[in-house]
Amino acid sequence: MKTKATFYHAGCPVCVAAEQTVAQGLDPNRYDVELVHLGDSKDRVSEAESAGVQSVPAIVIDGNAFHINFGADLSVLKG
Repeated sequence: MKTKATFYHAGCPVCVAAEQTVAQGLDPNRYDVELVHLGDSKDRVSEAESAGVQSVPAIVIDGNAFHINFGADLSVLKG
């Protein structure tokens, strides 16, 4: 069974670089990766926040939020 990994981002250059390095670098045999662009899917910001995401880019694996660099605070994406 694959582990679910959700990569939240806002499409900024930091987020794109993190997606290419981190999210796409996960072993597809072990992880089912979902990419969520919070700028396009504002309805999922509260989901990310509930998962412990405070800023993007971030990836949530097995209920644990891992923050990667700093592109944008979630509060900026709520609007």
